[in-house]
Amino acid sequence: MIRSFLTVSSGTLVSRLLGFLRDSMIAALLGTGAVADAFLVAFQLVNVARRLLSEGALNAALVPAWLRLHETDRMAAAAFAGRVLGTISAALIATTVLMGILMPLIIAALAPGFAGRETLRLAVDDARLMLPYLAFAGPSTVLLALASAQGRFLLTAFSPLLFNTALIAAMVALVGAHRDAGFIALALAATVGIAGLLQLSILALRRGEAIATPLRVSFDAEMRGFLRRAIPGMVASSAPQLLIVAGAIIASSSPSAVSWLYFASRLIELPLGIVGVAMSTVLIPELTRALHGDDRKAIRNAESRALELAMGLALPAMLGLIALSEPIVRLLFEHGAFTAADARSTSRALILLALGLPAHVLVKALSPAFFAREDTYAPLIAALAALVAAVVLAALLGHFLGASGVAAGITCGAWSNAASLIRQGSTSFGFSLDAAARERLPRITTAAALMGALLWLAAGFTVGAGLHGLAQATILLGLIAAAIAAYGGLLALFGVIGWREAVNALGRGKTGDLHP
Repeated sequence: MIRSFLTVSSGTLVSRLLGFLRDSMIAALLGTGAVADAFLVAFQLVNVARRLLSEGALNAALVPAWLRLHETDRMAAAAFAGRVLGTISAALIATTVLMGILMPLIIAALAPGFAGRETLRLAVDDARLMLPYLAFAGPSTVLLALASAQGRFLLTAFSPLLFNTALIAAMVALVGAHRDAGFIALALAATVGIAGLLQLSILALRRGEAIATPLRVSFDAEMRGFLRRAIPGMVASSAPQLLIVAGAIIASSSPSAVSWLYFASRLIELPLGIVGVAMSTVLIPELTRALHGDDRKAIRNAESRALELAMGLALPAMLGLIALSEPIVRLLFEHGAFTAADARSTSRALILLALGLPAHVLVKALSPAFFAREDTYAPLIAALAALVAAVVLAALLGHFLGASGVAAGITCGAWSNAASLIRQGSTSFGFSLDAAARERLPRITTAAALMGALLWLAAGFTVGAGLHGLAQATILLGLIAAAIAAYGGLLALFGVIGWREAVNALGRGKTGDLHP
């Protein structure tokens, strides 16, 4: 499982790094005013809808159902996949048209603070230009889910790069041609739809064997049952993005607050994407096969190793983002129209959002245990309860603390979601860690805490507010590299993992061999 995990994680890492470049360019071109707030609200709407489908969410329903059929009758599995592909494509086309008509009402609900301002019209125009992406995202996601079900993770990992590549190319073309922020926002919005078409075109050309034929639109009993399982799972899998949208709803009444929260949340997306997407994409097929074979040892091993990997990456990422919040924000976003004041506000929001990163990753690591058992309602209920908690706390804290208070409410919602899944998993199917995980997790936590303390001390002496450009980037990269090396050394010192065993496990593609 580690080899597949690293394949998906590597693709996600490259995509997220391109995403940072994309967002840095957006910040420089649009700043944090009305045009930027309008564009980012529209972009978040399409982005959440995209993640309802992609980044492992659809795997929660499609992969277990397809694998169950494929084990007994490959033609039946192909016919089922063809119905899913046709039905989801048709449903999304209809949804796209309907959303386009109702977009003024949708934006007014998502950003009530825009009411009566020009920002509302700008957001509606941007969102309508982005909507075609959703029609292309549906069939793309089904094809990617089927590829991951067959253990073909390379295409799943790297196909999302087209989305960011297309937007970056568009911005490069616009930098010298136009200086009007409104025109740039509209051009980028139109590029989002084009990126979806490019992704689908490549996937259609690379389909290979007929694993989704014949293509049909069907709402028979089997398909209705699939959708009843799929929709709750898709919503639950998008809990982190839904919490950010909930925060944007509260923040929309404060000028620039939507932009500060968006750029802060993008930094959280890097570690969350690397761990969370890979967990959802790789762990669900792994657990499904173990459950079908009634291999309790394999089930517990997969769940325990997933939690170790999740916490082993999430904890140092959280502490690193907290220690380096302001210099990272300055380096990535403080250019052009994005001011030093914007950087300070964004870094404060980032610190509070980072405190919720382990909770988000826990949700991504725990949810597959439910999805592999075809239980999508328990994660949905937990996600909805977390959403309510986040809205209430964000409204309350945001009244006193502004964007930082909204970020704190989002973090509290994330921990509510994680706690609910732990409690439900323990009572429903006896989710528990094996002895190795119970021994290693405290050591991982200690290693991360020591690394965070060392990084905080080093940052205080080496990163100054006056640093810019190449010097700032060099120091930050050096600090990050040193922190990674220190963390790895501490893990080895504490006997969490030996490097020789890690290399051997990667070569065999197993996780059960990661013992000191």
